[in-house]
Amino acid sequence: MKTNMTILTLFLTLFVQLGMTQDTESFFTKADAFFGKHVKNGLVDYKAIKENPSELHSILELAKDISVSKSDSKTYQAFWINGYNLYVIKGIVDNYPVKSPLDINGFFDKTKREIGGKQITLNDIENKLLRANFPREARFHFVLVCAGLGCPPIINEAYTLDSLESQLQRQTELALNNPDFIKVKGNKVQLSQIFEWYKSDFTQGGKSEVEFINQYRTEKIDSDVKVGYYAYDWTLNATK
Repeated sequence: MKTNMTILTLFLTLFVQLGMTQDTESFFTKADAFFGKHVKNGLVDYKAIKENPSELHSILELAKDISVSKSDSKTYQAFWINGYNLYVIKGIVDNYPVKSPLDINGFFDKTKREIGGKQITLNDIENKLLRANFPREARFHFVLVCAGLGCPPIINEAYTLDSLESQLQRQTELALNNPDFIKVKGNKVQLSQIFEWYKSDFTQGGKSEVEFINQYRTEKIDSDVKVGYYAYDWTLNATK
């Protein structure tokens, strides 16, 4: 009897794990199709999503009970990056038309979203689930998109465990080589306020912000430049 119970327990465990794996794969597949349909040139077609939100609702309904483990770091990171970006879109769509996410009270820090078996704010996804668990991964800042034009652009595909490393690298390189994002003029450089708000992420190991940036730039910035920060643009990243 004991042997039979052990076999049954193992079978049920494997069955549950298989179901979770299938749900996760379905989430990535559907999210990829959604981003591909509604994102173009780093902008989101909120109007079209508002007119037909069923696809977005279906993806987020699927994501509500998906369980991902930190030990499977790539799946975990990809799931929560996509979840963050999808819930930013849903937050805008729920209040559309709107000019900025900051026009929506509690958008980042108070409104809780139901995902991954949790009730959690956008700020907590970013800071408690991603940054806190993977403190050396500063590239998160170039893939988590806050619906403002000041953010690095959102991509028209889902982040996936198989492509995550190349996606993180690509998006970081795109941002840090963009003259509208890193503004170099003579012996001065103006950085996004992302570098001011999260300075400790970019100066780990005694690096300067410029040293961090130069890791990803084709045209290096002189180490003795004067660093400043330009005002963040919270204008909605909507298609025209």
